[in-house]
Amino acid sequence: MNEANGTQQRRHTEKRHFDTLAVHGGELRAGAKVPGEKGRGGDFYPMSTPIHASTTFSHSDAETADRVLGGEEPGFGYARWGNPTVVALEGALTELECPSGNGRALAVSSGMSAIHAALTAAELTSGSTVLVAEQVYGSTITLLLQVFAPMDVQVRFFDATDLGDLEKKVISLGPRAVVVETISNPLLRVADIPAMARITEAHGAALIVDNTFGTPYLQRPLEFGADIVVHSATKYIAGHGDLTAGVVAAAAPYDAALEQIRKTVGYVMDPFGAWLTLRGLKTLPLRMSRQCENARKVAGVLLEHPAVAAVNHPSLAGHPDGEITARVLSDTGGLVSFELSDGARGTAFRFLNALELCVRAPSLGDIYTIATHPATASHRELPPSRREKLGVTEGLIRLSTGIEHHADITGDLTRALDAL
Repeated sequence: MNEANGTQQRRHTEKRHFDTLAVHGGELRAGAKVPGEKGRGGDFYPMSTPIHASTTFSHSDAETADRVLGGEEPGFGYARWGNPTVVALEGALTELECPSGNGRALAVSSGMSAIHAALTAAELTSGSTVLVAEQVYGSTITLLLQVFAPMDVQVRFFDATDLGDLEKKVISLGPRAVVVETISNPLLRVADIPAMARITEAHGAALIVDNTFGTPYLQRPLEFGADIVVHSATKYIAGHGDLTAGVVAAAAPYDAALEQIRKTVGYVMDPFGAWLTLRGLKTLPLRMSRQCENARKVAGVLLEHPAVAAVNHPSLAGHPDGEITARVLSDTGGLVSFELSDGARGTAFRFLNALELCVRAPSLGDIYTIATHPATASHRELPPSRREKLGVTEGLIRLSTGIEHHADITGDLTRALDAL
């Protein structure tokens, strides 16, 4: 492809909508062949990117292999360094996550490997400090306290709902990195990422944003000034509960560091998982739109039930982050959490056991509506006192709404609540 045609193709891509990019992004079709791949049996190309299930790749001669392995020529040599199917997925994710061309996305083996890569790329070395939001995923806190803290990394916490608290601690502690989630788990507070980015940039800290709950459909944090964005692609991005995967996206200089870390540590995505993720990505806009709509309707029904003491969802009037939600998210999200009036664990378990349509599972972002008890799932590794401080009570239930008809979801929830 000559330079003029390449420029024209980029211009066309910039005009395309998110939904279109989700369908066509990354596919290795005509004009976007795998480097080094030779046509066989005529001029054709697959409509679906093939699964390149090979750990190694051969070349036509030793000179070509030398140039490819030395980075002088595009191509593939060993799966830990790159695979055509994985690269296709990364191309699609980059188009969705970095529409302005301000970064690139890399696929990794899980959401936890994505956050580990991000923290490592931020150069958390002995004596450095990481400032992490109190409201982040429990396993992220466990990773920091059990893996990074023993290496003499100082782990400190801030309230993601209080910009004053963040700024005060950034100034006083001088952290190397700040970690926050777009939408908190499980109380669904919405972070003001643009304001946080201004604070961290002013004081030289890397802002790492976990956008698992948002996906690029709801927000692209790099566009708001974040330095590194991570996803558990196991959830909404892949969307069908059939693989474990992660994504980490960044601009220079972090993108090069992340690529080197992935190659060295080896938490690469397998080609079949990449193919499944690429397939799931094509319906992300459709699924997320339906899940957000269902969550709004579920929240409204739960709010009226006498067995429910409180409901958390950004669409509800009186949500503390309503203004932020309207400013930083394109929709209000597919998760709902609620507090049972009888806040005992036994009552929560009876409710969960009474569900027939909704699935009891410790995950989210699936096509099925999933009900979870955070105190014994996402936050079970935290001590009870910390769970209580975070509002993760024994009577709290988190719902990840699926793509079923909303009346069937609310009917199942109402019946289970009526039985309490």
